Amino acid sequence: MSKINVLLAEDELALGMIIQESLESRDFKVRLCADGQKAWESYQGQKPDVLVLDVMMPKKDGFSLAAEIRKIDPHTPIIFLTSKSQTEDVVKGFGLGANDYVRKPFSMEELIVRIKAHLDKIRVRQSQSDWITLGKYEFHPTRQLLKLGEIETPLTARESQLLQMLLENANDITDRTLILNQIWGSDDFFNARSMDVFITKIRKKLQDDPAIKILNVRGYGFKLVC
Repeated sequence: MSKINVLLAEDELALGMIIQESLESRDFKVRLCADGQKAWESYQGQKPDVLVLDVMMPKKDGFSLAAEIRKIDPHTPIIFLTSKSQTEDVVKGFGLGANDYVRKPFSMEELIVRIKAHLDKIRVRQSQSDWITLGKYEFHPTRQLLKLGEIETPLTARESQLLQMLLENANDITDRTLILNQIWGSDDFFNARSMDVFITKIRKKLQDDPAIKILNVRGYGFKLVC
């Protein structure tokens, strides 16, 4: 099995080297960059499996770097590793397309678990050519179908994309802005209204299993509980 390729951007050199050595001792391959500009150049030279980004960095901060990457790459997991823990910072990070936000100080085991969890979601998405169990339902992303017993319900392409994204983060929050940017292409007001309509449609198509809920987490996004 090939090593997981991590691009680590951390301007505190001592901390960066500790993280690098800890990850490499667990069979990761790590490219350490001391500022956001070098990380951007490294990303362009060789796309990593996952990005771990400090927020406060010289030349290009982590938020700016993530925004540039998300313009061309909606899928590679981005994990912010930072001491900026105010709610507005977390919301901004997820709004820019981050998949996770790890606050300093942190344990290496926690970081590793989070990296592997996000890569597992990618593998699931790439291998989804069969039916996926969703409560009493079965969901086929590529055929855009929901099945309850012998009854099949067709989904539109956008409904299928939205349900798949919620399912990848089942029992966790899927960021509202991330959904809009990845599926609708922008997070403007009209797309946001459209997304709310699609959420309502999906809820109706899942209503025969009361254990499945799509919750609106105000100010953050949606949570598929199943």
